Amino acid sequence: MFEVVEIIDIHCHLTFKEYDADRAQVIADAEKVLRCVVISGVEPEDSTHAIALAAMHEHFIFVTLGLHPIHVSEYTDQDIERYVEFISENKRKIVGIGEIGLDYHWIRDPKKIKRTKEIFVEFLELAKELDLPVVLHLRGTGSEAIEEGLKIVSDEDIKKAVFHCFTGKPLLAEQICKEGYYVSLPAIIARSKSMRKVAKRIPLSLLLTETDAPYLSPVEEERNVPQNVEVVYEEISRQRKSDVETVEEAIENNFARLFGVALR
Repeated sequence: MFEVVEIIDIHCHLTFKEYDADRAQVIADAEKVLRCVVISGVEPEDSTHAIALAAMHEHFIFVTLGLHPIHVSEYTDQDIERYVEFISENKRKIVGIGEIGLDYHWIRDPKKIKRTKEIFVEFLELAKELDLPVVLHLRGTGSEAIEEGLKIVSDEDIKKAVFHCFTGKPLLAEQICKEGYYVSLPAIIARSKSMRKVAKRIPLSLLLTETDAPYLSPVEEERNVPQNVEVVYEEISRQRKSDVETVEEAIENNFARLFGVALR
């Protein structure tokens, strides 16, 4: 293992129930290793918790707020309108909109898919209105969701976006980067030949690192934690035949450029 000091987890869920028993300790342990983490509010109640948690850990926990596609069907237009107002009112407390997008793994009903797309575009409009980057959740059995999501964000003239937990092919990652968007790789990279190829082939200036904790642990069936993002740094360094300090510096610069955050 490399000795990693300045690492960043750009996407995790420390508000989730998996941390209810030991959240304070998990965060304390992460603070020993990480420069910062970004937590994602996936629906209204979760977003309230996310903002509160970040307020308790200023300059370490940052927040993006969105509506995960699997939650879209749970809310009426009026609910979503109120949620959008909540996000707008808290725009100074957040660094991005997300996660938002398409999910063809869990959502199969054509009517639900149609509504998911409509809400996705609505949140992209919100991101433009608030001048914030977007964190994209694009999941399906193949590359359809990623390809469709790329077309939508491009058509909507989104300037700053990160394709969170990228699981697509290297060629698709290259297309995303040609549009100027970022690709974020998760801690399961050690188990994915395709992710390792992405780490090697796309510009380091458009790479980011994440855990999606508590999910996608590098050790199967274990709860994931933010400090496991170290695995991603190590694998990027290995694939690019680079020292980890170079990768650390690049990821920090990418993070600052995407989210507009100058780390202390």
